[in-house]
Amino acid sequence: MTAELVRGQNHPLSQARVEIRVSAGTPVLALASACDDAGRLAGPGSVAHPGARSLPGVEVPGSVAGEHRFAVDLDAVEPAVHRLGVVLVLPPGGPVRFGAVPAPYVAVAQPGGADLAGFTLTGLDSEKAVVALELYRRQGAWKVRAVGQGYAEGLGALLADAGLAGPAATALAEVATGLVPSGDITLAALPTATPPTVPHGLRAPQDAPAAATPPPPPDPLPVTGLPYQGAPAAAPGSPSADTIGGPPTIDYAHPRRRRTTTEPPEPGPRAVPSPEADRPPAPVAGDASGWSLEERLYNQVWGMFEDLARSVAAYRSACDFAESRMDRELDDALSDPRLRLAGAGNAARDAARARHDELVAQAKAVLDRDLAQLIAESEVVEPALPAPYAHWANPVWHGHGVPEEAPLALRLGDLHLPERPDLRIPMLVRAPLERGLWIDNGRTGSEAAMTMDTDRLRRAAMDMAVAHAVRLLAVHPGDRLSVHVIDAAGAGAASLAPLVAAGVLAGPPAAGAAGVTATLEALTRRVDLVQMAVRAGAPEDLPPDVDLADQLLIVHDFPHGFDDRAVTRLRYLADEGPAVGVHLLMVADRDEASAYGPLLDPLWRSLMRLSPVPDNHLADPWVGHAWTFEPDLPPPGSRVLEQTLERIAAARRDARP
Repeated sequence: MTAELVRGQNHPLSQARVEIRVSAGTPVLALASACDDAGRLAGPGSVAHPGARSLPGVEVPGSVAGEHRFAVDLDAVEPAVHRLGVVLVLPPGGPVRFGAVPAPYVAVAQPGGADLAGFTLTGLDSEKAVVALELYRRQGAWKVRAVGQGYAEGLGALLADAGLAGPAATALAEVATGLVPSGDITLAALPTATPPTVPHGLRAPQDAPAAATPPPPPDPLPVTGLPYQGAPAAAPGSPSADTIGGPPTIDYAHPRRRRTTTEPPEPGPRAVPSPEADRPPAPVAGDASGWSLEERLYNQVWGMFEDLARSVAAYRSACDFAESRMDRELDDALSDPRLRLAGAGNAARDAARARHDELVAQAKAVLDRDLAQLIAESEVVEPALPAPYAHWANPVWHGHGVPEEAPLALRLGDLHLPERPDLRIPMLVRAPLERGLWIDNGRTGSEAAMTMDTDRLRRAAMDMAVAHAVRLLAVHPGDRLSVHVIDAAGAGAASLAPLVAAGVLAGPPAAGAAGVTATLEALTRRVDLVQMAVRAGAPEDLPPDVDLADQLLIVHDFPHGFDDRAVTRLRYLADEGPAVGVHLLMVADRDEASAYGPLLDPLWRSLMRLSPVPDNHLADPWVGHAWTFEPDLPPPGSRVLEQTLERIAAARRDARP
């Protein structure tokens, strides 16, 4: 039975030798791209086209035609290749856009046999080139994914988005479409795009280039399909935008490590195949690509997140289609007077409902299969996570010591969808934080918050902020993070007591208007001095009283104790601080700051809003989900925070001269 895919849906492949079938209704070129785990091309030689038809495991057709068939041997694909893309291109002299021709159909089939999975590329308009399908590795096995990502600027824009530099992408596009003979251009000599490495604050990465280079032009944005790397976030006020604090949406682009070395990343462990041929391979923790186990686990978590998003999106799309088709068929049955005779109308309505139930059942079976695999993977991955990614209940915290390097990412909580609330995906954000965090302690932000007592909600928000601060202190080297606190009214003293008692703060919590002014003035001065030093290329010339460690500022109960000048400084720290190592963690109620009017709107929009109670406030511009966020807090009655703080304080005492 053929699996009819919708955009974003995937389907497992049970055999290595398959056949790609293309039926376009108009003459098209069929190409193949061989990409790494991040979807990047290694060079012009990673594309099979009529001028160079062969890649390991695949040979594409050599002519323009309305129908194509070509074989793929997945066992022969090079180990460094994780994604094989099937690309359709309108040739010169033909139709100028896919929207003017019948929707192409692409299928993966048994060689000479039945289709295994098919995808109809509906919704195309001005595109001249489109990635129709991709065959990709997942846990040692191969799957097919319906992509449907099109480019109005043609094949050159598609290749540039996959990592080829402008000249290489343009030249290869001309050769592939027959505009110039392949012998007229030496494609191997053309460069591929290398993203610049940007130093963070004072500490440039060891592999960063010695001299700054101008940034490359922005990647072309896809016209249709999935908004991958570079796609714009949802506009404020749109259904996918956050209704409280602007659009704190989630970036779903697969992580790309920016390195200048040509050494390939260390592959993850291979999954152990199941004895049964029809069962997926057993999941393995850290089976994604990366230069370290920490990075492989990070990539694997985001791969799980993408799979869950796509699977649920495909299920919801199938249910919506089944519902609309049944409504249309029921309307037709009611509007046709002939069907009201001899009970024919009842039969037509029963048949429409039966078709609806059959399609929903099929979609549910596919969803249950995908969710079962993701749950099995989560059960393997969660216990293997390092401390920066782990739950506070994870035993890794009992033996965690002071690390030698800053973490790659941090866990803020968990995300889940209503189709399977018990399947929790860790919400990881890259470190250092590129934007500040705002923990909302107001009751009007969500339905869950409205059911709580105000005092309990405010205490929960501050406890959540302290837990994040302890995690940050625990996963940074002892001298690489300083924590400052502004608690103007002293209302957060109970939550802050463990931090104060351990002596890990840079100073006592600032109280009153004078304390607010002094703290903001000191951090603003640090940002100014570091910015000037970085621009001058002389970070070693900073005054000796400037703390070279990253800074975390916790602000409780904003705007209490803030005058107009303090508000201006806070906005400055939110905008300019992350680039030079000053990060903001606010615990506030936006309604209480309404007296400032629209002045603070840019501040709220620049922060990522989190809730101290489970709430579905995180919008998803990618596939339209509203993800429920649950904060990661220590288990009730646990002393894990106190024990962690004791180890941090002891390590800092031992490090003092």
